[in-house]
Amino acid sequence: MLQSLIREGAAARALITPKPRRFQLMDNFITYDQAAYDSAGAFLVGELERLDPKIHEPLVSVSWNRDIDLRTDVQMGDDTSSFTVSSFGSSGGAAPAGISWAGKTTTTLPRVTLDIGKKVKPLLPWSEEVAYTVAELASAQQTGRPIDTQMVSGLNLKHQMDIDQMVYVGDASVGGYGLCNSDLVVNTGNVANGAAGTPQFATKTPDEIVGDFNELLVSVWAATGWKAPPNKVGLAPNAFGYLSTVKVSEAGNVSILKYVKENNVFTAQYGTDIDIVPIKWLDKANINGPGGSAATYGRMIAYTQQEDYVRFPMVPLQALAPQYAGIYIKVPYLGKLGQVEVVYPETIGYRDGVD
Repeated sequence: MLQSLIREGAAARALITPKPRRFQLMDNFITYDQAAYDSAGAFLVGELERLDPKIHEPLVSVSWNRDIDLRTDVQMGDDTSSFTVSSFGSSGGAAPAGISWAGKTTTTLPRVTLDIGKKVKPLLPWSEEVAYTVAELASAQQTGRPIDTQMVSGLNLKHQMDIDQMVYVGDASVGGYGLCNSDLVVNTGNVANGAAGTPQFATKTPDEIVGDFNELLVSVWAATGWKAPPNKVGLAPNAFGYLSTVKVSEAGNVSILKYVKENNVFTAQYGTDIDIVPIKWLDKANINGPGGSAATYGRMIAYTQQEDYVRFPMVPLQALAPQYAGIYIKVPYLGKLGQVEVVYPETIGYRDGVD
């Protein structure tokens, strides 16, 4: 009797309590996961959570526009950028290598010779697009986080990073070099070892460091026939940080960097200011470009920043007409990047071993 009542009660509860049911989608639509919501900027925010609405973009440093001038006459239709370099020659008068003296009855005069050489560099297209669905755009507008403008910011950042690489170290895949590793520069070498027997700035005295700067500056000046004294020096970040933070001596009140700026040959003798800047691509881990092997030491570069001597050809980025493909909105962007044009390699010098 008791067992019969228990069975009847269990049956009654089964009729009242719904059983869990499993559902399976029978169509081809996909479900949204966390990554899909994040891409549109939609998050689950708790009642006691204070969400910072500020947009925090990736930490990236680019400095190419500080260290090189642009060649802006190139256009989208150009496939190459080129320039010419003229070489002059002349024989002397009585002495072939001397002054062109002429006598009163001279009938054969020395002549000036001219050779014009053309240098050609490729001008390659750079292109990316931003794409998002109408639903993603609506969701982003509703949350107040504009997905379209953030995608454009990401595209512009990638463009700036690629320019930065091309300006400083180039790209091996297209056979290009940059300002910091040009194969045209022959004024190369290592800084001298200090009294400690090592080349790094951290092991040298301030006077030894000034000597390293002056040796490089004067060598570049001499290579130009004393025409173009360098006005900028780039350093690996570690070396720049050391010079900026370490004092000349315990009794001194200035950094080694300031001491070098005030006591180099051009500032001390001619009152010409030298701009000393850190360049991340001069670091030993970056000097051979992305994917390249690390060097033993960082590098120091001295050069004259002037468009007539060295420049970078570039066609600015342009947004094309939006394209609609189903529920997607696509906006292509197109520009062109050249390779650093070292018109006068004599105006650049490299020294390794600074850090």
